[in-house]
Amino acid sequence: MIITDITSAETIKYAANAFLVTKISFINEIANLCEAADANIDDVARGVGLDPRIGPDFLRAGLGYGGSCFPKDARALDFSALNKGYDFRLLKATIEVNTKQRILAVHKLKQLLNGLAGKEIALLGLAFKPDTDDVREAPSLDIAYLLHEEGARLRVYDPVAIENARHLLPEGITLAPDIYSATAGTNALVLITEWREFIQADWQAIKKEMKEPYLIFDGRNALPQDKLIALGFKYMGIGRKVE
Repeated sequence: MIITDITSAETIKYAANAFLVTKISFINEIANLCEAADANIDDVARGVGLDPRIGPDFLRAGLGYGGSCFPKDARALDFSALNKGYDFRLLKATIEVNTKQRILAVHKLKQLLNGLAGKEIALLGLAFKPDTDDVREAPSLDIAYLLHEEGARLRVYDPVAIENARHLLPEGITLAPDIYSATAGTNALVLITEWREFIQADWQAIKKEMKEPYLIFDGRNALPQDKLIALGFKYMGIGRKVE
């Protein structure tokens, strides 16, 4: 236990979460570098995490952080710094990287599908993390709007967060009752939230009902890459090397 003044206590809380989001944005930048350098983020993150000074937590590349605490606390600390006349450049970069990670995902999809207009795409997961119905500042919302603006035809499914997200999604999106309805007839699917039921889905059955190019964009590096490629999917993760 630490006994301290109110300002220091507040700063401890903000600083702790700011450090964690910096770690998340850092590993996402390393993942993007891995793609350019033909390295494998799974191996890189594992190796870095073996250093006891760093540890493995929050070193999982993906679509960035969301939820009720991390985004709010990062912005609050940055705002507090500005009010004190300090330019917290590292934290600004962390927030910028988090936003960019979602835009970059849509850019990759556009390249892989040779454009997004008219493409049928399933978004799997709306909550900002598994085992919650919380969609506050979830990557799914930004990605849905960006894809919608590009003319993609979207179907979305989440085991528990559909109702919370319904009024936050663009008009015209199909809300599916299950993963198989969401993915049937689509050209691509995007894993946004790593729910267990997605990881354990019958991917052979999903492949049978999808359309070319059978693209899976694994935004959480959570799916069985080798198995999916063997089934005939075109797979892309975040910083994962595809042999």
